[in-house]
Amino acid sequence: MAAKESSFDIVSQVEMQEVTNAINQTEKEIAQRFDFKGSNTTIEKKEEEITIVTSDDFKLKNVIDILQTKLTKRNVPLKGLDYQKVETSLGGRVKQIIKVKQGISQDEAKKVTTLIKGLKIKVQASVQGDTIRVTGKNRDDLQEVIQALKAADLPMNLQFVNYR
Repeated sequence: MAAKESSFDIVSQVEMQEVTNAINQTEKEIAQRFDFKGSNTTIEKKEEEITIVTSDDFKLKNVIDILQTKLTKRNVPLKGLDYQKVETSLGGRVKQIIKVKQGISQDEAKKVTTLIKGLKIKVQASVQGDTIRVTGKNRDDLQEVIQALKAADLPMNLQFVNYR
């Protein structure tokens, strides 16, 4: 009788409702703070992009700091954010676009599977779209892979789901 294979999926997802809630809280705080009076600061979300527009770099850094604090309180991983280049417009205003990363890119998936193979544990890792499926006969080996990936401090946010 063959041993039953166990598996889990590695995904990288950000809860978009929590991002929306954090943006709403950030807007409320900006509206109440004295240092933002008259700066015409806006923060908005379109699908998986957050756009911040304000009067100068200092205020932009403050808005990002407030947003990151609100996201952290809502358990949204900051590794799930991709900061684009700051754009400056004619009136001296600055604009920052922050992309919310969903899924694991092919390059990131290759790095993760290479890392898993480098552990020399009897498991197989296969890329399936924007997720990675890890299978093995021994559940302890799967647990060891999860612990190793958590300890690896990868530049992306990972969750481990569908453990069976």
